[in-house]
Amino acid sequence: MQGDIADQYKEHTGRKATYITAGLALVIGIAVIAIGIGTVPIPVTDVVSTLAGHSVSTTFDSIVWNIRLPQILTAIVAGAGLAITGVVMQSILRNPLGSPFTLGISNAAAFGAAVAIILLSTGNTTKTGININNPYITTIAAFLSAMLVTFVILMFARIRGNTSETMILVGVALGSLFSAGTMFLQYFADETQLAGIVFWTFGDTARASWSELGLVTAVVIVASIYFTLNRWKYNAIDAGDDTAKGLGVDVDKVRLRGMMCASLVTATTVAFLGIIGFVGLICPHMARRLIGDDHRFLLIGSIVAGSLLLLTADTVARVIIQPYQLPVAVLTSFLGAPAFIYLILNGRRMR
Repeated sequence: MQGDIADQYKEHTGRKATYITAGLALVIGIAVIAIGIGTVPIPVTDVVSTLAGHSVSTTFDSIVWNIRLPQILTAIVAGAGLAITGVVMQSILRNPLGSPFTLGISNAAAFGAAVAIILLSTGNTTKTGININNPYITTIAAFLSAMLVTFVILMFARIRGNTSETMILVGVALGSLFSAGTMFLQYFADETQLAGIVFWTFGDTARASWSELGLVTAVVIVASIYFTLNRWKYNAIDAGDDTAKGLGVDVDKVRLRGMMCASLVTATTVAFLGIIGFVGLICPHMARRLIGDDHRFLLIGSIVAGSLLLLTADTVARVIIQPYQLPVAVLTSFLGAPAFIYLILNGRRMR
């Protein structure tokens, strides 16, 4: 009997691992194909040779290493970061609609970054928009704004009860407030600043260089490690605050620290890439449908789903209206809005 249970458990976990492995293989395969897609097509064999260090031509080397590879890796890392913050927010807030975008954290981070760029002159205007010349001040400003929203949401959750309706309504209201603040700054900006900040607000992975990719990657990795170390606590919170406290989990501390880490990832991503909506909302539910609610697998599954979704959307955005490149946030919003409406109309907790 015990042997049968053990075999069933191994089969159960093995199926989850298979889904995750298949997702990782898809990410790698799409990434290699995406490198070869663009105004200048590059055969897959030449892409592999270039990545392996065997130069095919100086033109291909420049395109792969200086243009396409940083953008593709940024899409993978940003998608992973937004997805894992989404699944953590949905868990610690016990809210299936929780994500940096729906809770207003992305808009708040954008406001903080706009304050730094326009008022503190941390960005300069180029032909392609705004270039962040002081990423640390910009990220700190975005993080402080994001944390302000985080604390307000947690405060209302404590006062009014930990309900989905309260947090979503507060998040929508705060998101609208900070969007108005960003427009207020734009109204008093000069023409160059206005054009630059509007362009920057569009979420786009193409603007990230190797140095910016390195900073975003470091933040996402550190946050992901922290979330993974707390995976059992998130499982406990899913069962209810009282149950989690009975198991020895300091729910308030876990919730605050989780929201702080999620806000840091969101602020860093928004500071460099702009607002990319719905990835953090949709990907955790995609992963849940395949591998369930266990955070031992759900965290890594959401990372893979986020990377896969944003990488695919970014690849399509680069080629859908060639020779122009569509900001990836436009495509994710087109895809995410119907899914968001579905979650609202579904009328049940998706867990």
